[in-house]
Amino acid sequence: MPHSVQTQVNKQALSIETGKVAKQADGAVVVRCGGTVVLSTVVAAKSPMEGRDRDFLPLTVEYRERAYAGAASRAASSSARAGRTRRRP
Repeated sequence: MPHSVQTQVNKQALSIETGKVAKQADGAVVVRCGGTVVLSTVVAAKSPMEGRDRDFLPLTVEYRERAYAGAASRAASSSARAGRTRRRP
């Protein structure tokens, strides 16, 4: 069941949504603030692991910066148009 909360932080819209993406994870939220979007997911074991040190929490962080610039896609299409013209016989 999707759930979302919106508020204002420093005159920018802050949105926190859960239940829409990453349904295989035990918990997932999408946080949007201005033009920034962060997906945070959590996966946990259903039962505690026996024989493991309980004082240690293995944490993995995967960071992917994605910059989709409009100029990059325009450059690719303009280079195709900028090619030489075809001559018809």
